[in-house]
Amino acid sequence: MELNYALALLFGYILGSIPFGLLITTLAGTQDIRSIGSGNIGATNVLRTGRKGLAAATLLGDMLKGTAAVYFAGFVFGHEAALIAGLGAFLGHLFPVWLGFKGGKGVATYIGVLLGLAWPFALLFGVVWGAVAYFSRYSSLSALVASAVTPVALAIAGRGEVAILFLLLTAGLWAMHRPNIERLIAGTEGRIGEKTASPPPSVS
Repeated sequence: MELNYALALLFGYILGSIPFGLLITTLAGTQDIRSIGSGNIGATNVLRTGRKGLAAATLLGDMLKGTAAVYFAGFVFGHEAALIAGLGAFLGHLFPVWLGFKGGKGVATYIGVLLGLAWPFALLFGVVWGAVAYFSRYSSLSALVASAVTPVALAIAGRGEVAILFLLLTAGLWAMHRPNIERLIAGTEGRIGEKTASPPPSVS
């Protein structure tokens, strides 16, 4: 059983560490995404290339690698292994070995793992994100609030094991957003659609 869990974690990490933002922009012939804006490999920073299609493809890829990790690990090893694979995918996105452990901030992969384990709560995440974004115009704040709501909602619904996983993922997501949180507190975080000379670090 321990071997199955280890394999699930490794499988999830390998899938999660695929840097879709970097691969897609490289294949499209843009400059290295790590030299643009925040230097992040996620969809928000890809959008700063001006290529909305590339950003959408990055978002989809970063989501589905989390979903795929959960689905296949669960199919082969069972539900608990699926949870572990989801954790592995999230960690792989944050700390990809191929990029010196410098990855994205985890929002898309967080959603993808949630989609694979409890899809109605992925819809809830989207609704909360959209509502906060509409009223605040802060992408980072939207992700922070939606991720805080998710484990609470899962726990209330009786999805204890999944709630514990997403409590861990939420902690990781918040940790990766420390600079955004500091700017939100200082009132200097860039808003959605705002033109700035120096773009704010992305939510990925």
